[in-house]
Amino acid sequence: MTQPKKKSTTKSSTNKKNVTNGKEENSMSGAASNQGNLPYEERFFVDTTKPVWNYSLFSDEDVVNFQNGTHYRLYELFGSKQLTVLGRNGYYFAVWAPNATFISVIGNFNDWDNTTHPLFVRQDSSGIWEGFIPDMGKGEVYKYHIHGFKGKKQDKGDPFANFWEKRPLTASITWDLSYEWKDTTWMGKRKNHNSLEAPWSVYEVHLASWMRPNKHDEESYNTYDQFREHLVPYVKGMGFTHVELLPIMEHPFDGSWGYQGTGYFAPTSRYGDPQQFMELVNAFHEEGIGVILDWVPSHFPYDAHGLFMFDGTHTYEYADMRKGFHPDWNSYIFNYKRGEVKSFLISSARYWFDKYHIDGIRVDAVSSMLKLNYSRQSGQWEPNEFGGDGNLEAIAFIKDMNEMVFRDFPDVQTIAEEATDWPGVSKPTYAGGLGFGMKWMMGWMHDTLDYFKLDPLYRKFHQNKFSFSMMYYYDENFMLPLSHDEVVHGKSPMIYKMPGDEWQKFANLRLLYSYMFCHPGGKLLFMGDEFGSTSEWNYKSELPWELLQFEPHQGLKDCVRDLNKLLSSEPALHENQFTIYGFEWVDLNHRDDSVIVFRRKAKKSDDDLLIVLNMTPLARRDWKVYAKDKKQWKELFNSDSRDYWGTGDTFNPEIETNLVDKNENIYEINLHLPPLGAIILK
Repeated sequence: MTQPKKKSTTKSSTNKKNVTNGKEENSMSGAASNQGNLPYEERFFVDTTKPVWNYSLFSDEDVVNFQNGTHYRLYELFGSKQLTVLGRNGYYFAVWAPNATFISVIGNFNDWDNTTHPLFVRQDSSGIWEGFIPDMGKGEVYKYHIHGFKGKKQDKGDPFANFWEKRPLTASITWDLSYEWKDTTWMGKRKNHNSLEAPWSVYEVHLASWMRPNKHDEESYNTYDQFREHLVPYVKGMGFTHVELLPIMEHPFDGSWGYQGTGYFAPTSRYGDPQQFMELVNAFHEEGIGVILDWVPSHFPYDAHGLFMFDGTHTYEYADMRKGFHPDWNSYIFNYKRGEVKSFLISSARYWFDKYHIDGIRVDAVSSMLKLNYSRQSGQWEPNEFGGDGNLEAIAFIKDMNEMVFRDFPDVQTIAEEATDWPGVSKPTYAGGLGFGMKWMMGWMHDTLDYFKLDPLYRKFHQNKFSFSMMYYYDENFMLPLSHDEVVHGKSPMIYKMPGDEWQKFANLRLLYSYMFCHPGGKLLFMGDEFGSTSEWNYKSELPWELLQFEPHQGLKDCVRDLNKLLSSEPALHENQFTIYGFEWVDLNHRDDSVIVFRRKAKKSDDDLLIVLNMTPLARRDWKVYAKDKKQWKELFNSDSRDYWGTGDTFNPEIETNLVDKNENIYEINLHLPPLGAIILK
């Protein structure tokens, strides 16, 4: 077979086909088919006396692209597809199991009999098994019964299933994804919301534990519809621009938080069906809020119904456990060298943009994918062909995935969780980068938390830790994350990371958030951090919403809300957030006083802001700041406001300025600095 030129996606008809009496008719129902140009007898061989008809949706080109790792719409072909053949409604099934010797579809519809509904293997060495079962309806549970390598027999869920049973049940469910989207306005203008010049304030959410019907019952879940009623208006009211959901793709174990997945093409059934999740995304969009999903192409669990040893051999994972087993998470690593696996994963990424209108993916554990020696000692890994520690096929996969996303969906973002100094993570692939739109700024997070944990008396000795982020900031397009990882496993909640008595803890946290929102880059805050949760995050319960009856917590929440509003309304805080023109240190020379001043610069100088941070609990009156060009300033924000449970004693209703250097146009600005406070001037 001749090999076609490498391409990023295969041809796929966007029309549906309805096969009736050997003739094709255009239809808006049924399954996508790209077989229109093939002779009838090559498309399927139907014996209507058998329970499974030999029917195919695959062209030769589909198969070649699948094997080459260049087919990115596999969700239109694999899995279970509702369609009509010879006037009979039913479901077509297709699964990849190259070392299987027999596969049948089992479920309630045939009393789990593994002999009555066998699939047909294609005669092209592709390892694709397929068939059409007439009269099968939507909502049927099913699995694949597989006779695999060396006669191993096992029942597996469908890797391409769109819907699964609610755990602990493990079967796939026949479904369709028909839905009438109502987010046309958002989709038409989301390029403006998702661009690198737009404000990015992301609320990170674990759906189950954000709020529960019964807060003490870990088996108690809200539905997607209930999140639409409660979470959407909350995020809107708080002023967040985006919401990021910890993995909602189907997973068997709640304790994995979704990061050990089995369903790469299905939202979890814990909260409802696929259309209900679509309604939730649609509701966010109608309120002008973007939706980001955590996506985990780095590893998967060994659950019996999942991808591990799918056909009795290492089908999806590396066979060499020096590459194929993840020691940190006791899970298995995808074989990025295998074209079929690469097609599977990139199709998964594309699926969520295509079918669910999402606005971005945050790719988990990128560092573990890039490095062959990640969490491995000497002798536990083998260098690549050039003697290095990079996983070359994983690097190629990441680049191809990002190229596909930004080519087919230019108005979205991909975001890397990557914790090393790997160069060019958020640089375009044509410039030698990995092609992500943004990267989590883990160094900023560690340095900033280390600094704020210090007694304010000692902060003067560690100012370099505070200011170091701007030394390397322009290397990447950074997002500043205060994520779920920082409030679990004994790390303590955000409020208890802060030093001092109760008032100082809240003042310090308001100061930290003020600094974060004024620092260049995107922002990410985990749920509960916005009101000062006093307990570590626990996936089994819900957030301690009862704290909002107390003034300090409500005040902190109001402070975050107002910072979000400033981020969106003040061009200086987002227009130049990834360029060298957007930031300038004004004063780093008062180390002993721990007062730090910087300027955020907009495209129009009249929109520039001055940010003054007082890192000690000592109020400073008549503090002098020297800044160029502007004679008049007003105070936009003061983190010590009584509205936020601050003292409200130190503020600047009128600001006195004096021209001190006419040649350089430098003004002396006389300010009153609140204790452990931030002020923003315009």
